[in-house]
Amino acid sequence: MRSARFAGSPWLAASLFATALISASPSHAQGQSQGTIKIGFISTFSGQFADAATQMDNGIKLYLKKFGDTVAGKKIEIIRKDTGGANPDIAKRLAQELIVRDGVDILAGFALTPNALAAADVSAQAKKPMIIMNAATSIITTKSPYALRVSFTSPQVIEPFGAWVAKQGTKKAFTMVSDYGPGHDAEAAFVRSFKEAGGEIVGQLRMPIASPDFSAFVQRAKDANPESIFVFVPAGVQPAAIMKSMAERGVTPDKIKILGQGEITDDTALTSAGDAALGVITSYHYDHNHDSALNKDFVKGYRELSGGVNPNLFAVGGYDGMNLIYEVLKKTGGKADGDTFMAAAKGLSWESPRGPMSIDPQTRDVVQTVYFRRVEKTPAGLVNIEFDKVENVKDPVKARMGQ
Repeated sequence: MRSARFAGSPWLAASLFATALISASPSHAQGQSQGTIKIGFISTFSGQFADAATQMDNGIKLYLKKFGDTVAGKKIEIIRKDTGGANPDIAKRLAQELIVRDGVDILAGFALTPNALAAADVSAQAKKPMIIMNAATSIITTKSPYALRVSFTSPQVIEPFGAWVAKQGTKKAFTMVSDYGPGHDAEAAFVRSFKEAGGEIVGQLRMPIASPDFSAFVQRAKDANPESIFVFVPAGVQPAAIMKSMAERGVTPDKIKILGQGEITDDTALTSAGDAALGVITSYHYDHNHDSALNKDFVKGYRELSGGVNPNLFAVGGYDGMNLIYEVLKKTGGKADGDTFMAAAKGLSWESPRGPMSIDPQTRDVVQTVYFRRVEKTPAGLVNIEFDKVENVKDPVKARMGQ
């Protein structure tokens, strides 16, 4: 699903992009998208994060199936592009091609932070709305005034969790996170809130993002003999791999408290770890077991579309991203230019399968409920059971910056 590269050098690609932007007049833009809103969907359709793209794309397809492919008199067209993984240079080039060659009105998708950061530069230059459906590093929305996020940030789901963990009596923790933006964010958020609530960090470990073999890292954490371990790895194949490594080395909740961001207990990870995962506690913004009528309908529709697969964070990100686009276009009468779109999006609120959510008008980031969950055994198998929550959580990093 990769598209052809620009012929020639990266300089030529940038030059073509700049020339196209300069030559594009308002009348040309209107004629280009007459009767149609084109959405350039950039994600990881191949490589180790391919499942993320499939889930997100299925969330988009489910929304279109439920609500149709026309809104405010405009036909919605999705143009899909593949980065093949964490490839910021490719993501930036694809964003340029989508705008210059395909004439898209909106950029969307972005499973991974490096790709989102690269595309944000293009969004800013072209003044195109950019809907971030997953990438969770806090700073992304600061890189373009036309970027907004419907997913989550790692600090948003982890800072409330770190404080809660310490207040429950866990006083010593070891952290092990993937060595890239969201992992750094999760690590900093947990360390900050855990220590502020009276906890002590007894060790910290960062792991290569591309490595699916966690055995050596798990052993190092175990050798530190911590009271608890906080874990962050990206969604995809890695949660199952790290949970399997933990189970194989006897790092289980009955011996060491295992804490983490919600990815580590997704369906595939629980299947891999089996009963060794019982008691793992995580913090997250969405799980398909969330108990609401809207979510049950969403899960039912998604399973029918996907052949029995449950939706995850990527699916609900794609679904909510499309909902935001539709609601904004209803407000603007079908206008999708950057300034009009962003003005209508700021402060927008709606009920999602995950619960109530809105877009912070100051930061263009999502405001939502954060859930604490514990892995328990039920007649349906191992599931994440929500037992506590914090409502109306903003990204705490931007809140501290006064944004």
